[in-house]
Amino acid sequence: MTSATKKKIGIGLGILAVLLGVALGVFLLKRQQLLDYALQRAKAKVERKYPVTLTLGKARFTDLNTVGIAGMSMVPTAAPTDTLLQARQMTVSLSVRSLFAGRPVFSNLEINDAQLTARKTATTDNFSFLYKKKGAQPATPRDTTKGVNYGLLVNQLLEGSFDNIPEEADFRNFLVTFDSPRHRARITMPRLAIEDGDISGQVTAVIDSVENRVGVQGHVEPGDYALNAEVFGLERRPVVLPYVLRRYGARVQFDTLRLSLTDKDLDDDELTVRGTASAANFIVNHPKLSDRDVRFPRGGIDFVARLGQAFAALDKGTKVTLNRMEFFPVMSVRKLPVNQRVIGKMVNGLRSRSEALAGLQVNADVESAETPANTFFEALPEGMFNTLEGMQGEGTLTYRLHLALDMNQLDSLEFNSGLTPKNFRISRFGRENLNKLNEDFSYTAYNDDGDSIKTFSVGPSNPKFTPYSEVPNYLKNAIMTAEDPRFMSHKGFMEKAFVKSAIQNIKEKRFARGGSTLSMQLIKNVFLTRQKTVTRKIEEALIVWLIENTRLVSKERMFEVYLNIIEWGPKVYGVNEAARFYFDKQPSNLNLSESLYLASIIPRPKRFQMSFNQYGEMRSAARYFHRLIADLMERKGMISEGDRESVTYNLSFPGRAHSSIFRAVRPDTTRTVFAPDSTQFEQPLNLIDLLGGEAPDAGVNTNATPPATTPPPKQ
Repeated sequence: MTSATKKKIGIGLGILAVLLGVALGVFLLKRQQLLDYALQRAKAKVERKYPVTLTLGKARFTDLNTVGIAGMSMVPTAAPTDTLLQARQMTVSLSVRSLFAGRPVFSNLEINDAQLTARKTATTDNFSFLYKKKGAQPATPRDTTKGVNYGLLVNQLLEGSFDNIPEEADFRNFLVTFDSPRHRARITMPRLAIEDGDISGQVTAVIDSVENRVGVQGHVEPGDYALNAEVFGLERRPVVLPYVLRRYGARVQFDTLRLSLTDKDLDDDELTVRGTASAANFIVNHPKLSDRDVRFPRGGIDFVARLGQAFAALDKGTKVTLNRMEFFPVMSVRKLPVNQRVIGKMVNGLRSRSEALAGLQVNADVESAETPANTFFEALPEGMFNTLEGMQGEGTLTYRLHLALDMNQLDSLEFNSGLTPKNFRISRFGRENLNKLNEDFSYTAYNDDGDSIKTFSVGPSNPKFTPYSEVPNYLKNAIMTAEDPRFMSHKGFMEKAFVKSAIQNIKEKRFARGGSTLSMQLIKNVFLTRQKTVTRKIEEALIVWLIENTRLVSKERMFEVYLNIIEWGPKVYGVNEAARFYFDKQPSNLNLSESLYLASIIPRPKRFQMSFNQYGEMRSAARYFHRLIADLMERKGMISEGDRESVTYNLSFPGRAHSSIFRAVRPDTTRTVFAPDSTQFEQPLNLIDLLGGEAPDAGVNTNATPPATTPPPKQ
């Protein structure tokens, strides 16, 4: 090659290099201009969608398609001094081809050292615009006759949340704070990444002084409103729900929570959401629930939830699983119109808790699958059925519940709950041997504080033990008439009496009347603690069902044990001690009036003196009780007309109770008329059915307990 040729090639390459350099310079200059233009368009788009001012720092390409932005801030236009979101550094990927085509496509968002600061006052906030659609109709005064449309509200929250999830993102050192008059939260995310819809990250959250360190992983499809996520405690520490702890004083925690949203459909202002939720090692602790942790090792729900105007419901297709036991609930909660008095109190902030429930309507039907007995026992939450832990059985059990409650029409309350057995029998007892009721066993009496008072044998080994056959029919029939008129025929429960009791308790806004049959009172005293908790009541009901439905103990033996252990006065336990304490006689020699008195004080044995005034005269409420029970006993053929006429209110008390009933006072010689005392005697629960017009033969099985037509011989 000649030197001239080489020279020409060199000149050509130089010209090409210059042209490429010029072209590259023009490209870089134009690319930066297009980037600035694209960011201005993005800024304008955000500000058109939301009422905010978006400020972006200087942006430049750090390589061919990566853009670095030196900071950003987002400030609501309604509060120009209140920055909602700010970041020190942002990095995004930008398709150069899309940039030159005029349709820039941003992806792979990375934000470093960012802070989201949410604030809420009694009247305003700086964040709700994120889920409120622009151009929506202005807010109208709330119509208290219709209530909130929960379907529209939840749909708005879901769409606002999913619409603001980027497809690709990497947040580093992200701090979220929230302050309101009632709550404070500080959430720190060292890293939270979203890549191809896959979510992973760690979060430290301090909410209302409750700190949790959790891991998050899952997958999200924002366009389909689909989510599959898992939240779990780090360092083997459980996750504690902060709001429940502050609002209700209950500790609710779990090791792992899984949530899946698969579908949502808004139709005619009603929202249907489908998905699943499950928890591992779910624990609830509240003093009114239980005296110890109630633990659900494994539980979950496949839900079909429907929300609309003032109602929320779980529809058919919902399944709840506890271990391997399956339940199928269909339930709804609806807020009905309330009267103007309650509305006025709501406006003035004077509403009581019971009035807050006014207008509430609850309907529920729950049915379990036919479940093997051992699967049923294994599904019982730990800490809820201590007596039954380890119990095994054969056959199957099916559970059903029905509830219909209208707070505007309390008398229409419907409730029934029960187990249906099939070839069921107990093959092994749990911690407690329920069969001990058939044997001579040791019983310890406790006071309301849980302190033991005395321990004694229940059976022939105790000289004070009174067999069923030696208890006069007067006393047996008086107690059953007052406490449980169907004891000899029911299987442990009186649903109608329980419902009427619940109605009265709700109306009076207090625990005015119990719902215990003699069977339930017996089980509570023999097997359970004195603590008044929800779980103890449920455990009591299940033990009663097991004993009554497997015929483990005869009715006569149950009543015999009951009569020999119940309290009849201060440190007075059993019918033998009671007969001696009050009347200084053997139980077999008690007459009708004495039996009526002993039956009357069972609900409140420590206040036995309340039946009399300071002169030893029986008060009007106690007289009413005696007349009522005696009339019912006569009507049912338990006593004769002559027995009824023999009832007297002038009892003598030769026993140790005499000094407590007849207190030494100076007689009032000016007193000429007995003034009935206003103290109300607590009516036994189960009289409700009889007073409500039940058939005369309802109640005691007179074949099992022969009616006494003549009084036993007097001592």
